[in-house]
Amino acid sequence: MAWKKIKSILAMDHNYSTKPPGLYWRSHTLFITSTVAIGLFTDLFLYGLIVPVLPYVLQERVGIPQDQVQPHVSGLLAAYAGASVVFSPVAGYIADKTSSRQLPFLSGLAALLGATVLLYLGQNEAVLIIARILQGISAAIVWTIGLALCLDTVGPKNLGKTIGSIFSFIGFGSLIAPVVGGVVYKETGFIGVFGIGIGVLMLDFLMRLCVIEKKIAHRYDSSIKDPFLDEDLSREEESDDDNEEQPLLEGVSKSKYLIPDGQPTVVQKVPLLYCLMDARLLSALLVALIQATLLGSFDATVATEAQSLFNFSSLEAGLLFIPLGICDLFVGPIAGWTVDKYGVKPVATVSYAFLTPVLVSLRSVHAGGKDQIVLYCILLALCGVGQAAIGAPSIVEAGDVVNKYHKANPETFGENGPYAQLYGLNSMVFCAGLTIGPFLAGTLRDSIGYGNMNAVLGAICIATSIICYLFLGGKPRWIRRYLKP
Repeated sequence: MAWKKIKSILAMDHNYSTKPPGLYWRSHTLFITSTVAIGLFTDLFLYGLIVPVLPYVLQERVGIPQDQVQPHVSGLLAAYAGASVVFSPVAGYIADKTSSRQLPFLSGLAALLGATVLLYLGQNEAVLIIARILQGISAAIVWTIGLALCLDTVGPKNLGKTIGSIFSFIGFGSLIAPVVGGVVYKETGFIGVFGIGIGVLMLDFLMRLCVIEKKIAHRYDSSIKDPFLDEDLSREEESDDDNEEQPLLEGVSKSKYLIPDGQPTVVQKVPLLYCLMDARLLSALLVALIQATLLGSFDATVATEAQSLFNFSSLEAGLLFIPLGICDLFVGPIAGWTVDKYGVKPVATVSYAFLTPVLVSLRSVHAGGKDQIVLYCILLALCGVGQAAIGAPSIVEAGDVVNKYHKANPETFGENGPYAQLYGLNSMVFCAGLTIGPFLAGTLRDSIGYGNMNAVLGAICIATSIICYLFLGGKPRWIRRYLKP
């Protein structure tokens, strides 16, 4: 009887005649998106909390010599990302097969709690690796289901500015986490870092527990709108050039997303695989991969380079992440609004092109006094501007493409659609970048130096910018006109 009442309060039963307490505020768009933001914030906060501390933990608690720290730091960062790569598609598949996002969303906290405890207790590298793997599993669940829940809540048309705003908030988490981690570790040791992590986890747990999804709330009260019930294809592709041609092109545009009969068994069971033949979706995933590779590169090298160039402590190394992350607070929402207003192509193309000269300029930083520290901070801030702007385009573009396939093939994809699977795939690709980034940056830094490492990353960014221009949002108009018979 008690369990039945708890299920009713949590809106987990199937008796829709009795409204759970707080139905309206618990299903409100602002509360749901805030919960997703807090969930992603918690993941990045606990991830970043340890980043500036890792070199010192490995030296002081594990006993690794300073000149051997870099590959071990890269390995711990990669363990987190590798676990997310493996578990993200699993989390997406499970989420799309369940009637509610809430339970799997809550389950991610169990892994995160286990990771936090092990990070506190760990006295050898094996335990630290297990902790990072658990943290990676939690991240796979949170990012996969959180983004799907966000899309369920606001619909495709408002996804850009919503994602931009959420990313600006969670960017704040990645901004303050290294700072807090460096300060607290210096003053109190790891027990203080652990206490902060548990506090953030408790807030996250309470908010996730209270959420009632829009589609569930709609069953209790039809006045609460489910944004997906009335959504048509969210965006017209750039190929629909002129308004007067729209009626003629609409049927053709929709037909290109129809999945033909006779697909292989694996595609019939996971139809999202068919969508991977779309160049727009592949480009969107590439954007996410490169974004994460850059992020992993910064995480793996900023603290160690600061220690090498300026003899920084954990506190001072943590403070260097402020200029890198602070731009998320301001640039993220603006970039998201720009994506909704003008499309993904210009934002992604310009942002990656902007990052190229900034990364190359990092070659000019060398050991020195305040002037070199200021220069390093300015260049990191400019990197933060580019990083903040490339967050929304990938998610919006991938969601838009898959939404078109879902609307054109509703029976193939089912009622829930493949959105959790999509964001599981997106998370897998992103975490693959977080895996590649530390190893790539660490290897390049050790072999050709920090400056040349950033020059290589700059070359990758300009190549990505060209791909964004050619494929995101469809081929450019001048190319389509040239290809017309």
